[in-house]
Amino acid sequence: MSISNDFYPNASLPLERKESGVPYVRPGLHVESYNDFDPLRHVIVGIADNQHIPEACPASNEKIPADSPMRGSKAGRRTQESIDRANECLNGFAQILENRGIIVDRPGAVDWHNSINTPDFSISSGFGCMPPRDCLLTMGKSMLMAPMSFRSRYFEYLAYTDLLREYFESDQQCMIEQAPRPRLSDDSFRMDYVAAYEYLSDEETMARSLNKEYSTRETDILFDAADVMRLGKDIFVQHGLTTNLAGIHWIKRKYEPMGYRIHTLSFADNHPIHIDATFCPLRPGLMLLNPHRPLFAGQREIFEKNDWQIVEAVKPAWDNPPPLCYSSTWLSMNTLIIDHQTVCVEASEKAQMEQFDKLGFNVIPVDLRDAYAFGGGLHCATADVWREGKCEDYFPNQFSGSHNISHWEY
Repeated sequence: MSISNDFYPNASLPLERKESGVPYVRPGLHVESYNDFDPLRHVIVGIADNQHIPEACPASNEKIPADSPMRGSKAGRRTQESIDRANECLNGFAQILENRGIIVDRPGAVDWHNSINTPDFSISSGFGCMPPRDCLLTMGKSMLMAPMSFRSRYFEYLAYTDLLREYFESDQQCMIEQAPRPRLSDDSFRMDYVAAYEYLSDEETMARSLNKEYSTRETDILFDAADVMRLGKDIFVQHGLTTNLAGIHWIKRKYEPMGYRIHTLSFADNHPIHIDATFCPLRPGLMLLNPHRPLFAGQREIFEKNDWQIVEAVKPAWDNPPPLCYSSTWLSMNTLIIDHQTVCVEASEKAQMEQFDKLGFNVIPVDLRDAYAFGGGLHCATADVWREGKCEDYFPNQFSGSHNISHWEY
C-alpha cells in the first residue's frame, strides 16, 4: 500500500530492512509523552503530498459549511499549487523544530487518490496526512491509532505504520496499539440528522449540540485522538461530532486500570470537533479557553479546585479561514508548546503572540496559514513521539464524581 513517486516528495523514505524484513533499529530512539507542554524531543510533522478533498460523508457533513465550495463538485485532488505551498509551510515548520535539536519524522506515502471500499461503505478517495494529531494518540510509552469517524480517513493510519514499526523495534518498552476498527455503515450515523444539517440555522445546530445530539450514533466505538487532552494522570476527552460516548467509555476502560483518570468535557459549540482549538494546556496550572466555546456549567470545577488559571484566548487575526478549509478562524490558538517557556504560534496571529508574550512565553512565529486547509494548525500538524518528563498528578484535589462520565455529561 505504501508507494514512492513524484507525488510524494516529502514523505518519509521506505524503511531500510534487514534480510529478515525487520526494520533497522534507531539507537537511542525513545517513545514517551504524558502532556502537551513538557520539553519536546521527537515529533511527527505532517505532509500535504497528494492530498484530496474527499466527497462528504455522514461524519464530515457537519464539518463542511453548507455554503462551502468543498461540498459535492469540489471533491478531488487539491491543486498542485496549493499542495506545494502547504508543503513549503510544513517543511519550514519541520526545519524550525530540527534547528532546536528536536527529531522530526514525516509520514509515509499512501495513495489518497484510491477509492475506499469496504462491505459497509464506499467513498471516492482518501484524505491525506497533514494532521497526524487526529490519528495518533501517545499515552506514556504507547502509541495508539484512533478509530476515526470520517470514511475518507479509514486507512489514514497506513501513513504511519512503517514509522510505528520502527519505533517498536527501537524502543523495547514501546507498545503500538490499534483501537477497535469501526464499521462506519449508515447505521453508525443519524442519517436524518445529516440530511437536514445544511438547512438548519446556527441556533438549531447549537440547540442540538447542547442536547448532545450529534451525527454519530453509539453503534461504533469512535474517537479522534485530537479530542483527547492529556494532563498527566488525568485525561480529558471531548464528546462531540468526532467522538461518541462509546469511544469515551473505551478510553476509560483501557486507561483507568493503568492509573489514569478519565473525564469528559463538553462546550457550548455547535460544531464540537477536536479540543485543540477550544481548550489548550499551556504549562502546569495554565489553560487557554476559546471565549466563543465556554465550558458547560460545573466543568471548570476540577480546574478551579486545583488552582489552574483559565485564560480566554484573544480574537483571531482573520475574519475567515483560508479557502477550502475545514477549520474555523480559532486555529489562532492551535499552537505547539515546545517547553514550559516556549511556544510556536502562526506568524500572522500577532495578537495571539502578544498574549503569549504577556503570559511569559518565548514565542516562535511559524508561517503555516497556507497549510490550514489541509487539516489544521500547528498542534494538528504534529504528533508527539517523546517529551521529557514523567506522569505527574496535576489534579490531586479530586471530588465525588470528578471522573465519572455521567457526572460530566448530564
